[in-house]
Amino acid sequence: MDVTYLHQTKCISNLHSTHHHPLSVLSRVSISISKHYQHNARRSLRLGVRNMCRASSSDTLVSGKSSSPTVASKKDIEEEEEDLKSWMHKNGLPPCKVVLKDRVAYDSRHPPIHYVAASEDLQAGDTAFCVPNSLVVTLERVLGNETVAELLTTNKLSELACLALYLMYEKKQGKESVWYPYIRELDRQRGRGQLAVESPLLWSESELDYLTGSPIKDEVLERAEGIRKEYNELDTVWFMAGSLFQQYPFDIPTEAFSFEIFKQAFVAVQSCVVHLQNVSLARRFALVPLGPPLLTYRSNCKAMLTAVDGGVQLVVDRPYLAGQSIVVWCGPQPNSKLLINYGFVDEDNPYDRMVVEAALDTEDPQYQDKRLVAQRNGRLTIQPFQVKVGKERETILDMLPYMRLGYVTDPLEMESVVSSLGPVCPVSPCMEYAVLNQLATYFRERLAGYLTTLSEDDALLAECDIDPKKRVATQLLRCEKKILSRCLEVTIDLINELPDLSLSPCPAPYAPLLR
Repeated sequence: MDVTYLHQTKCISNLHSTHHHPLSVLSRVSISISKHYQHNARRSLRLGVRNMCRASSSDTLVSGKSSSPTVASKKDIEEEEEDLKSWMHKNGLPPCKVVLKDRVAYDSRHPPIHYVAASEDLQAGDTAFCVPNSLVVTLERVLGNETVAELLTTNKLSELACLALYLMYEKKQGKESVWYPYIRELDRQRGRGQLAVESPLLWSESELDYLTGSPIKDEVLERAEGIRKEYNELDTVWFMAGSLFQQYPFDIPTEAFSFEIFKQAFVAVQSCVVHLQNVSLARRFALVPLGPPLLTYRSNCKAMLTAVDGGVQLVVDRPYLAGQSIVVWCGPQPNSKLLINYGFVDEDNPYDRMVVEAALDTEDPQYQDKRLVAQRNGRLTIQPFQVKVGKERETILDMLPYMRLGYVTDPLEMESVVSSLGPVCPVSPCMEYAVLNQLATYFRERLAGYLTTLSEDDALLAECDIDPKKRVATQLLRCEKKILSRCLEVTIDLINELPDLSLSPCPAPYAPLLR
């Protein structure tokens, strides 16, 4: 996910607190820095560094709970819900047609998850709510426009990193923070998605093994490394954006927050950030108190949170009965992104897809000619093919010309291909058999890389007491296996359509590489 930065306005200034009550994303480790460093920090940023920072040993993003969470009482839950709603109304939320309800968490140690439901019967086209800009957190609210531009040109930090850093410093203000009720709600949600599951970015190594066989496992590790790089750049932003941090009497970011705490905060912000359309750069990523994760994401929904004059509103796209959970569109994201970003999988996702990567062999003596032909036809030497759910046959047919190009070995045939105007390669039955046979072998090997079969996944998901993370991982793997199985099925059908199956596949010393 790309990301931007934060701008300060009057409504979030003057938040000095004499007594700090950290909601807990901060550990209780005291940070000390040299007097010389303190002097330089004060002089350059006009900050009074007081060595009062506390961090928390909590395993959540913004969690004010202890490391051994307990179930909140019904009275506490009701009070928290009332506090959040009264805070929003007190700060300008107009009458709306939604209420907050509870969904029981899979883990009995954690309180129920709040979600937004219709407070009355709604019809398609009704406005469910409109959150005023005074209750929306954007980079424009926290950083000056000039600073935003400067930070963006550095290309070091994302919008999510800056929003996470801002909320972490606000959290240190405790109840003195104007955002205290909203931060507490984020703590309560613990970065969990609709299935009460955190993003795999927060899973343990053994839990990531649930994803064995899926390319998402490498994506998670790559994303985690990207978050670490952003963490290492936090101090740079501290010195560049003094207007953001001069109000906080705390140490610099990497002294105030450990990497694990920052990662938890980053993932929590990632799970609830809204990407607004047709707004300025500094407003495109927004945190909306009645938005996700309180709203339920659905891939086949068309309702979106949209920016309007003075606020962010939601117009529903379908009728609702009072009490029903309200759903919004999460954008055209595949299930792998839904799991990494929001901790859930939509098994009816029409935007689900996988990638098959084909590459011309660089050892091929005719590699340069093939590269030119590929470029002329809009292809790369390493070409990713998006296999969309329900479009597997179309993707396989789209891959065949590229694969055939890799199989050309005769220099005269290659010369003919180079001189032609289209992606025309000579196709013999034995070449076509070889190409399709390579594809079929590839899909079989990918399916064999999973630890379970589709039928075993079905049996596992039928169990009632399955671990939530294992359940959502199994749902993802099952979706992937269905796409790959369909690709294999299509490839075998094409092989069976060949006129003479008695032929042996043509030898291909420089066949394209599939990954």
